Amino acid sequence: MTAIMDFLDSINSFVWGPPMMIILVGTGIFLTLRLGFPQFRHTSYALKLIFKGALKKDDSAKNEGEITPFQALTSTLAATIGNGNIAGVATAVAAGGPGALVWMWLTALVGMCTKMCEATLGVKFRIKDKDGAFAGGSMYFIKKGLGQAWLGWLFAFFGAICAFGIGDMVQTNSMALVGNSVFNIPVIVTGVVMALLTWIVVVGGIKRIGEVTEKLVPFMAIFYIIGALIIIISKINMLPWAIGEIFRSAFTGRAAIGGFAGATVAQAMRFGVARGIFSNEAGLGSASMAHAVAKTPHPARQGTIAMVGVMIDTLIVCSMTGIVIVMTGALETGLTSTALTAHAFTAVLGGLGGPIVALGSLLFGYSTLITWCYYGQQCARYIFGPAVVKPYAWLFVAVAFAGAVVKVPFVWLLTDTLNGAMAIPNLIGLVFLSGVMAKELKDYFSNPELLNR
Repeated sequence: MTAIMDFLDSINSFVWGPPMMIILVGTGIFLTLRLGFPQFRHTSYALKLIFKGALKKDDSAKNEGEITPFQALTSTLAATIGNGNIAGVATAVAAGGPGALVWMWLTALVGMCTKMCEATLGVKFRIKDKDGAFAGGSMYFIKKGLGQAWLGWLFAFFGAICAFGIGDMVQTNSMALVGNSVFNIPVIVTGVVMALLTWIVVVGGIKRIGEVTEKLVPFMAIFYIIGALIIIISKINMLPWAIGEIFRSAFTGRAAIGGFAGATVAQAMRFGVARGIFSNEAGLGSASMAHAVAKTPHPARQGTIAMVGVMIDTLIVCSMTGIVIVMTGALETGLTSTALTAHAFTAVLGGLGGPIVALGSLLFGYSTLITWCYYGQQCARYIFGPAVVKPYAWLFVAVAFAGAVVKVPFVWLLTDTLNGAMAIPNLIGLVFLSGVMAKELKDYFSNPELLNR
Protein backbone atom coordinates (compact mmCIF):
# COMPACT_ATOMS: atom_id res chain seq x y z
CA MET A 1 0.00 0.00 0.00
CA THR A 2 2.90 2.35 0.77
CA ALA A 3 4.27 1.86 -2.75
CA ILE A 4 0.84 2.59 -4.25
CA MET A 5 0.46 5.73 -2.13
CA ASP A 6 3.91 6.90 -3.19
CA PHE A 7 3.07 6.30 -6.85
CA LEU A 8 -0.23 8.19 -6.55
CA ASP A 9 1.51 11.00 -4.73
CA SER A 10 4.00 11.40 -7.59
CA ILE A 11 1.14 11.49 -10.15
CA ASN A 12 -0.75 13.93 -7.94
CA SER A 13 2.31 16.19 -7.79
CA PHE A 14 2.20 16.42 -11.58
CA VAL A 15 -1.54 16.93 -12.15
CA TRP A 16 -1.66 19.59 -9.43
CA GLY A 17 1.92 20.76 -9.85
CA PRO A 18 3.58 23.65 -11.71
CA PRO A 19 3.63 21.96 -15.16
CA MET A 20 -0.12 21.42 -15.18
CA MET A 21 -0.73 24.88 -13.73
CA ILE A 22 1.23 26.34 -16.65
CA ILE A 23 -0.74 24.24 -19.15
CA LEU A 24 -4.09 25.24 -17.63
CA VAL A 25 -3.31 28.94 -17.48
CA GLY A 26 -1.57 28.79 -20.86
CA THR A 27 -4.67 27.28 -22.45
CA GLY A 28 -6.77 30.06 -20.93
CA ILE A 29 -4.42 32.69 -22.34
CA PHE A 30 -4.47 31.00 -25.77
CA LEU A 31 -8.28 30.92 -25.83
CA THR A 32 -8.47 34.52 -24.60
CA LEU A 33 -6.27 35.71 -27.48
CA ARG A 34 -7.94 33.39 -30.02
CA LEU A 35 -11.41 34.67 -29.16
CA GLY A 36 -10.57 38.34 -28.69
CA PHE A 37 -10.83 38.75 -24.88
CA PRO A 38 -14.53 37.78 -24.54
CA GLN A 39 -14.38 37.89 -20.72
CA PHE A 40 -13.78 41.63 -20.91
CA ARG A 41 -16.08 42.42 -23.84
CA HIS A 42 -19.15 40.40 -22.85
CA THR A 43 -19.29 40.31 -19.04
CA SER A 44 -21.81 43.17 -18.74
CA TYR A 45 -24.07 41.43 -21.26
CA ALA A 46 -23.75 38.16 -19.32
CA LEU A 47 -24.73 39.89 -16.08
CA LYS A 48 -27.90 41.20 -17.77
CA LEU A 49 -28.81 37.66 -18.85
CA ILE A 50 -28.22 36.34 -15.33
CA PHE A 51 -30.32 39.10 -13.79
CA LYS A 52 -33.17 38.29 -16.18
CA GLY A 53 -32.87 34.61 -15.36
CA ALA A 54 -32.90 35.23 -11.61
CA LEU A 55 -36.13 37.20 -12.02
CA LYS A 56 -37.62 34.52 -14.30
CA LYS A 57 -37.81 36.96 -17.22
CA ASP A 58 -35.80 34.97 -19.73
CA ASP A 59 -37.34 32.95 -22.58
CA SER A 60 -35.66 29.66 -21.73
CA ALA A 61 -38.96 27.78 -21.51
CA LYS A 62 -39.20 27.99 -25.31
CA ASN A 63 -35.97 26.06 -25.78
CA GLU A 64 -34.98 22.41 -25.43
CA GLY A 65 -33.05 21.34 -22.37
CA GLU A 66 -33.46 20.21 -18.77
CA ILE A 67 -32.96 23.35 -16.64
CA THR A 68 -32.97 27.12 -17.06
CA PRO A 69 -29.71 28.96 -17.84
CA PHE A 70 -29.75 30.49 -14.35
CA GLN A 71 -30.22 27.08 -12.73
CA ALA A 72 -27.28 25.76 -14.76
CA LEU A 73 -25.15 28.62 -13.43
CA THR A 74 -26.19 28.08 -9.81
CA SER A 75 -25.67 24.32 -10.16
CA THR A 76 -22.07 24.83 -11.27
CA LEU A 77 -21.56 27.45 -8.55
CA ALA A 78 -22.91 24.93 -6.05
CA ALA A 79 -20.02 22.65 -7.02
CA THR A 80 -17.31 25.30 -7.04
CA ILE A 81 -18.32 27.42 -4.04
CA GLY A 82 -17.23 24.86 -1.50
CA ASN A 83 -14.99 24.49 1.50
CA GLY A 84 -12.11 25.50 -0.73
CA ASN A 85 -13.40 29.07 -0.60
CA ILE A 86 -12.94 29.04 3.18
CA ALA A 87 -10.18 26.55 3.95
CA GLY A 88 -8.42 26.54 0.58
CA VAL A 89 -7.97 30.29 0.28
CA ALA A 90 -6.72 30.47 3.87
CA THR A 91 -4.18 27.74 3.14
CA ALA A 92 -3.02 29.51 -0.04
CA VAL A 93 -2.53 32.82 1.78
CA ALA A 94 -0.81 31.13 4.72
CA ALA A 95 1.62 29.28 2.44
CA GLY A 96 2.08 31.85 -0.32
CA GLY A 97 1.50 35.09 1.55
CA PRO A 98 -1.08 37.81 0.74
CA GLY A 99 0.32 38.04 -2.79
CA ALA A 100 -1.24 34.67 -3.60
CA LEU A 101 -4.51 36.55 -4.03
CA VAL A 102 -3.17 38.53 -7.01
CA TRP A 103 -2.16 35.38 -8.86
CA MET A 104 -5.51 33.84 -7.95
CA TRP A 105 -7.27 36.85 -9.55
CA LEU A 106 -5.17 36.70 -12.71
CA THR A 107 -5.86 32.99 -13.02
CA ALA A 108 -9.59 33.64 -12.66
CA LEU A 109 -9.55 36.26 -15.43
CA VAL A 110 -8.19 33.81 -18.00
CA GLY A 111 -10.28 31.03 -16.47
CA MET A 112 -13.44 32.95 -17.34
CA CYS A 113 -12.67 32.41 -21.03
CA THR A 114 -11.87 28.74 -20.48
CA LYS A 115 -15.17 28.19 -18.67
CA MET A 116 -17.04 29.99 -21.45
CA CYS A 117 -15.58 27.59 -24.02
CA GLU A 118 -16.39 24.50 -21.94
CA ALA A 119 -20.04 25.49 -21.58
CA THR A 120 -20.48 26.56 -25.20
CA LEU A 121 -19.02 23.34 -26.59
CA GLY A 122 -20.96 21.35 -24.00
CA VAL A 123 -24.25 22.70 -25.37
CA LYS A 124 -23.23 22.43 -29.02
CA PHE A 125 -22.33 18.76 -28.85
CA ARG A 126 -24.92 17.55 -26.32
CA ILE A 127 -27.19 14.61 -27.09
CA LYS A 128 -30.67 13.45 -26.20
CA ASP A 129 -30.16 10.01 -24.68
CA LYS A 130 -32.41 7.00 -25.16
CA ASP A 131 -34.20 7.72 -21.88
CA GLY A 132 -35.23 11.13 -23.22
CA ALA A 133 -32.80 13.10 -21.03
CA PHE A 134 -30.26 15.56 -22.39
CA ALA A 135 -26.62 14.77 -21.69
CA GLY A 136 -23.48 16.68 -22.50
CA GLY A 137 -20.10 17.79 -21.30
CA SER A 138 -16.45 17.52 -22.20
CA MET A 139 -16.64 13.79 -22.98
CA TYR A 140 -19.28 14.47 -25.64
CA PHE A 141 -17.53 17.36 -27.37
CA ILE A 142 -14.28 15.37 -27.32
CA LYS A 143 -16.04 12.40 -28.93
CA LYS A 144 -18.28 14.24 -31.40
CA GLY A 145 -16.13 17.29 -32.08
CA LEU A 146 -12.69 15.66 -32.22
CA GLY A 147 -13.82 12.15 -33.10
CA GLN A 148 -11.76 10.76 -30.20
CA ALA A 149 -14.17 8.52 -28.30
CA TRP A 150 -11.38 6.95 -26.21
CA LEU A 151 -10.31 10.37 -24.93
CA GLY A 152 -13.90 11.19 -24.01
CA TRP A 153 -14.13 7.84 -22.22
CA LEU A 154 -10.97 8.68 -20.28
CA PHE A 155 -12.44 12.00 -19.11
CA ALA A 156 -15.68 10.27 -18.05
CA PHE A 157 -13.77 7.51 -16.24
CA PHE A 158 -11.76 10.05 -14.25
CA GLY A 159 -14.90 12.06 -13.42
CA ALA A 160 -17.06 9.10 -12.40
CA ILE A 161 -14.48 7.96 -9.83
CA CYS A 162 -13.22 11.29 -8.51
CA ALA A 163 -16.77 12.44 -7.74
CA PHE A 164 -16.83 9.98 -4.82
CA GLY A 165 -13.83 11.65 -3.25
CA ILE A 166 -13.42 15.33 -4.02
CA GLY A 167 -17.15 15.92 -4.40
CA ASP A 168 -18.38 13.49 -1.76
CA MET A 169 -16.18 12.06 1.03
CA VAL A 170 -13.97 15.13 1.30
CA GLN A 171 -17.01 17.38 1.68
CA THR A 172 -18.86 15.35 4.33
CA ASN A 173 -15.65 14.79 6.29
CA SER A 174 -14.95 18.53 6.41
CA MET A 175 -18.57 19.24 7.32
CA ALA A 176 -18.54 16.63 10.10
CA LEU A 177 -15.35 18.07 11.60
CA VAL A 178 -16.69 21.64 11.50
CA GLY A 179 -20.05 20.61 12.93
CA ASN A 180 -18.39 18.73 15.75
CA SER A 181 -15.83 21.40 16.67
CA VAL A 182 -18.19 24.41 16.53
CA PHE A 183 -21.66 23.01 17.31
CA ASN A 184 -20.69 19.76 19.12
CA ILE A 185 -22.67 17.68 16.62
CA PRO A 186 -21.55 14.02 16.60
CA VAL A 187 -19.94 13.14 13.27
CA ILE A 188 -22.30 10.21 12.76
CA VAL A 189 -25.29 12.58 13.02
CA THR A 190 -23.78 14.86 10.37
CA GLY A 191 -23.20 11.82 8.18
CA VAL A 192 -26.79 10.60 8.44
CA VAL A 193 -28.30 14.07 7.91
CA MET A 194 -26.08 14.92 4.93
CA ALA A 195 -26.70 11.55 3.30
CA LEU A 196 -30.46 12.00 3.70
CA LEU A 197 -30.50 15.59 2.46
CA THR A 198 -28.33 14.65 -0.52
CA TRP A 199 -30.61 11.77 -1.48
CA ILE A 200 -33.76 13.92 -1.25
CA VAL A 201 -32.32 16.23 -3.90
CA VAL A 202 -30.35 13.96 -6.24
CA VAL A 203 -33.18 11.44 -6.59
CA GLY A 204 -34.99 14.12 -8.60
CA GLY A 205 -32.15 14.49 -11.08
CA ILE A 206 -30.77 17.71 -12.53
CA LYS A 207 -34.18 19.41 -12.53
CA ARG A 208 -34.49 19.14 -8.75
CA ILE A 209 -30.83 20.01 -8.29
CA GLY A 210 -31.42 23.15 -10.35
CA GLU A 211 -34.52 24.06 -8.34
CA VAL A 212 -32.59 23.70 -5.07
CA THR A 213 -29.39 25.45 -6.14
CA GLU A 214 -31.15 28.49 -7.60
CA LYS A 215 -32.41 29.19 -4.06
CA LEU A 216 -29.54 27.80 -1.97
CA VAL A 217 -26.55 29.26 -3.83
CA PRO A 218 -27.61 32.93 -3.79
CA PHE A 219 -28.53 32.62 -0.09
CA MET A 220 -25.30 30.96 1.03
CA ALA A 221 -23.08 33.24 -1.06
CA ILE A 222 -24.81 36.42 0.14
CA PHE A 223 -24.79 35.15 3.75
CA TYR A 224 -21.03 34.63 3.67
CA ILE A 225 -20.30 37.82 1.72
CA ILE A 226 -22.32 39.95 4.16
CA GLY A 227 -20.32 38.54 7.07
CA ALA A 228 -17.07 39.40 5.27
CA LEU A 229 -18.32 42.86 4.27
CA ILE A 230 -19.19 43.70 7.88
CA ILE A 231 -15.58 42.99 8.82
CA ILE A 232 -14.18 44.97 5.88
CA ILE A 233 -16.41 47.97 6.58
CA SER A 234 -15.64 47.91 10.30
CA LYS A 235 -11.92 48.08 9.50
CA ILE A 236 -12.21 50.16 6.34
CA ASN A 237 -9.24 52.29 7.33
CA MET A 238 -7.09 49.16 6.95
CA LEU A 239 -8.34 48.36 3.44
CA PRO A 240 -5.82 50.53 1.48
CA TRP A 241 -2.97 49.01 3.46
CA ALA A 242 -4.30 45.47 2.93
CA ILE A 243 -4.68 45.93 -0.84
CA GLY A 244 -1.21 47.44 -1.01
CA GLU A 245 0.22 44.54 1.00
CA ILE A 246 -1.47 42.03 -1.32
CA PHE A 247 0.06 43.57 -4.46
CA ARG A 248 3.46 44.25 -2.87
CA SER A 249 3.92 40.69 -1.70
CA ALA A 250 2.76 39.31 -5.07
CA PHE A 251 5.86 40.71 -6.75
CA THR A 252 8.36 41.04 -3.89
CA GLY A 253 7.49 38.21 -1.50
CA ARG A 254 6.92 38.74 2.20
CA ALA A 255 9.29 38.51 5.13
CA ALA A 256 8.49 36.40 8.18
CA ILE A 257 6.50 38.08 10.97
CA GLY A 258 4.90 36.59 14.05
CA GLY A 259 3.83 33.04 13.33
CA PHE A 260 4.02 33.58 9.57
CA ALA A 261 7.06 31.94 8.00
CA GLY A 262 7.37 34.32 5.06
CA ALA A 263 6.84 33.59 1.37
CA THR A 264 8.68 34.08 -1.89
CA VAL A 265 7.22 35.40 -5.14
CA ALA A 266 7.37 31.85 -6.52
CA GLN A 267 5.33 30.57 -3.57
CA ALA A 268 2.77 33.34 -3.96
CA MET A 269 2.41 32.51 -7.65
CA ARG A 270 2.24 28.76 -7.12
CA PHE A 271 -0.37 28.76 -4.35
CA GLY A 272 -2.40 31.57 -5.90
CA VAL A 273 -2.65 29.89 -9.30
CA ALA A 274 -3.40 26.50 -7.75
CA ARG A 275 -6.14 27.94 -5.54
CA GLY A 276 -7.70 29.83 -8.44
CA ILE A 277 -7.88 26.71 -10.61
CA PHE A 278 -8.99 24.39 -7.83
CA SER A 279 -11.67 26.82 -6.69
CA ASN A 280 -13.45 27.63 -9.96
CA GLU A 281 -12.55 24.38 -11.82
CA ALA A 282 -11.97 26.27 -15.09
CA GLY A 283 -10.11 23.86 -17.36
CA LEU A 284 -11.19 20.71 -15.53
CA GLY A 285 -14.36 20.37 -17.62
CA SER A 286 -16.75 19.55 -14.77
CA ALA A 287 -19.06 22.54 -15.23
CA SER A 288 -19.64 21.71 -18.89
CA MET A 289 -21.93 18.87 -17.81
CA ALA A 290 -24.46 21.13 -16.08
CA HIS A 291 -24.32 23.97 -18.60
CA ALA A 292 -24.76 21.46 -21.44
CA VAL A 293 -28.34 20.67 -20.43
CA ALA A 294 -29.51 24.30 -20.11
CA LYS A 295 -32.49 25.56 -22.09
CA THR A 296 -30.81 28.02 -24.41
CA PRO A 297 -31.36 29.29 -27.98
CA HIS A 298 -27.64 29.23 -28.78
CA PRO A 299 -24.56 27.51 -27.31
CA ALA A 300 -22.58 30.75 -26.96
CA ARG A 301 -25.36 32.32 -24.93
CA GLN A 302 -24.91 29.72 -22.19
CA GLY A 303 -21.15 30.01 -22.48
CA THR A 304 -21.40 33.74 -21.84
CA ILE A 305 -23.41 33.07 -18.70
CA ALA A 306 -20.99 30.35 -17.57
CA MET A 307 -17.96 32.63 -17.45
CA VAL A 308 -19.59 34.77 -14.75
CA GLY A 309 -19.46 31.74 -12.46
CA VAL A 310 -15.68 32.09 -12.26
CA MET A 311 -16.03 35.76 -11.38
CA ILE A 312 -18.51 35.05 -8.57
CA ASP A 313 -16.60 32.10 -7.14
CA THR A 314 -13.04 33.40 -7.26
CA LEU A 315 -13.06 37.15 -7.78
CA ILE A 316 -15.80 37.70 -5.19
CA VAL A 317 -16.24 34.86 -2.67
CA CYS A 318 -12.59 33.72 -2.48
CA SER A 319 -11.42 37.33 -2.43
CA MET A 320 -13.61 38.07 0.58
CA THR A 321 -11.91 35.33 2.56
CA GLY A 322 -8.42 36.44 1.58
CA ILE A 323 -8.96 40.16 2.19
CA VAL A 324 -10.49 39.54 5.62
CA ILE A 325 -7.52 37.38 6.61
CA VAL A 326 -5.04 40.07 5.55
CA MET A 327 -6.97 43.00 7.07
CA THR A 328 -7.38 41.39 10.47
CA GLY A 329 -3.71 40.43 10.78
CA ALA A 330 -4.72 36.79 11.24
CA LEU A 331 -1.66 35.59 9.32
CA GLU A 332 0.51 36.43 12.32
CA THR A 333 -1.17 33.64 14.31
CA GLY A 334 0.50 30.93 12.26
CA LEU A 335 -2.86 29.19 11.76
CA THR A 336 -3.99 27.76 8.43
CA SER A 337 -7.06 26.28 6.70
CA THR A 338 -10.51 26.80 8.25
CA ALA A 339 -8.98 27.71 11.63
CA LEU A 340 -7.29 30.74 10.06
CA THR A 341 -10.49 31.98 8.44
CA ALA A 342 -12.48 31.39 11.63
CA HIS A 343 -9.89 33.34 13.64
CA ALA A 344 -10.08 36.27 11.19
CA PHE A 345 -13.89 36.41 11.45
CA THR A 346 -13.88 35.97 15.23
CA ALA A 347 -11.32 38.76 15.69
CA VAL A 348 -13.96 41.28 14.57
CA LEU A 349 -17.33 39.55 15.00
CA GLY A 350 -16.54 37.88 18.32
CA GLY A 351 -18.72 34.90 19.14
CA LEU A 352 -20.55 35.19 15.80
CA GLY A 353 -17.40 34.74 13.72
CA GLY A 354 -16.92 31.02 14.27
CA PRO A 355 -20.57 30.06 13.64
CA ILE A 356 -20.66 32.16 10.44
CA VAL A 357 -17.62 30.36 9.05
CA ALA A 358 -18.95 27.00 10.25
CA LEU A 359 -22.40 27.52 8.77
CA GLY A 360 -20.82 28.71 5.54
CA SER A 361 -18.70 25.56 5.48
CA LEU A 362 -21.76 23.34 6.00
CA LEU A 363 -23.80 25.08 3.30
CA PHE A 364 -20.90 25.19 0.85
CA GLY A 365 -20.15 21.52 1.44
CA TYR A 366 -23.76 20.43 0.96
CA SER A 367 -24.15 22.37 -2.28
CA THR A 368 -20.98 20.74 -3.61
CA LEU A 369 -22.34 17.30 -2.77
CA ILE A 370 -25.53 17.54 -4.79
CA THR A 371 -23.94 18.90 -7.96
CA TRP A 372 -20.96 16.55 -7.91
CA CYS A 373 -23.37 13.64 -7.66
CA TYR A 374 -24.83 14.79 -10.97
CA TYR A 375 -21.37 15.18 -12.49
CA GLY A 376 -20.48 11.65 -11.48
CA GLN A 377 -23.78 10.33 -12.84
CA GLN A 378 -23.22 12.01 -16.19
CA CYS A 379 -19.75 10.53 -16.48
CA ALA A 380 -21.07 7.07 -15.56
CA ARG A 381 -23.96 7.52 -18.04
CA TYR A 382 -21.46 8.16 -20.83
CA ILE A 383 -19.68 4.88 -20.09
CA PHE A 384 -22.54 2.55 -19.08
CA GLY A 385 -25.73 4.23 -20.34
CA PRO A 386 -28.81 5.63 -18.54
CA ALA A 387 -29.39 2.48 -16.44
CA VAL A 388 -26.45 3.33 -14.18
CA VAL A 389 -27.76 6.74 -13.08
CA LYS A 390 -29.92 5.65 -10.10
CA PRO A 391 -27.53 2.98 -8.72
CA TYR A 392 -24.75 5.57 -8.91
CA ALA A 393 -26.84 7.97 -6.80
CA TRP A 394 -27.41 5.30 -4.14
CA LEU A 395 -23.69 4.54 -3.97
CA PHE A 396 -22.85 8.26 -3.83
CA VAL A 397 -25.15 8.74 -0.84
CA ALA A 398 -23.64 5.75 0.98
CA VAL A 399 -20.14 7.09 0.39
CA ALA A 400 -21.27 10.51 1.66
CA PHE A 401 -22.15 8.93 4.99
CA ALA A 402 -18.87 7.00 5.11
CA GLY A 403 -16.90 10.17 4.45
CA ALA A 404 -18.35 11.82 7.54
CA VAL A 405 -17.27 9.08 9.91
CA VAL A 406 -13.99 7.84 8.45
CA LYS A 407 -11.09 9.35 6.55
CA VAL A 408 -9.46 7.11 3.93
CA PRO A 409 -6.20 8.72 2.76
CA PHE A 410 -5.93 6.39 -0.26
CA VAL A 411 -9.38 7.33 -1.55
CA TRP A 412 -8.72 11.04 -1.02
CA LEU A 413 -5.38 10.94 -2.83
CA LEU A 414 -6.71 8.82 -5.70
CA THR A 415 -9.77 10.99 -6.35
CA ASP A 416 -7.84 14.24 -5.98
CA THR A 417 -5.39 12.94 -8.58
CA LEU A 418 -8.16 11.90 -10.98
CA ASN A 419 -9.88 15.25 -10.50
CA GLY A 420 -6.75 17.01 -11.77
CA ALA A 421 -6.30 14.42 -14.52
CA MET A 422 -9.71 15.39 -15.96
CA ALA A 423 -8.02 18.53 -17.26
CA ILE A 424 -5.80 16.67 -19.75
CA PRO A 425 -8.47 15.38 -22.19
CA ASN A 426 -10.59 18.48 -21.56
CA LEU A 427 -7.81 20.90 -22.52
CA ILE A 428 -6.97 18.88 -25.62
CA GLY A 429 -10.59 19.23 -26.70
CA LEU A 430 -10.69 22.96 -25.98
CA VAL A 431 -7.52 23.72 -27.93
CA PHE A 432 -8.40 21.70 -31.03
CA LEU A 433 -12.01 22.93 -31.05
CA SER A 434 -11.08 26.59 -30.53
CA GLY A 435 -11.96 27.28 -34.17
CA VAL A 436 -15.46 25.87 -33.62
CA MET A 437 -15.73 28.02 -30.50
CA ALA A 438 -14.72 31.15 -32.41
CA LYS A 439 -17.38 30.45 -35.03
CA GLU A 440 -20.08 29.95 -32.38
CA LEU A 441 -19.15 33.20 -30.65
CA LYS A 442 -19.15 35.19 -33.89
CA ASP A 443 -22.42 33.63 -34.99
CA TYR A 444 -24.16 34.57 -31.75
CA PHE A 445 -22.87 38.10 -31.24
CA SER A 446 -23.53 39.05 -34.87
CA ASN A 447 -27.21 38.08 -34.57
CA PRO A 448 -29.27 40.94 -33.05
CA GLU A 449 -32.38 38.75 -32.83
CA LEU A 450 -30.63 36.24 -30.58
CA LEU A 451 -28.90 38.93 -28.52
CA ASN A 452 -32.18 40.67 -27.69
CA ARG A 453 -34.19 37.58 -26.76
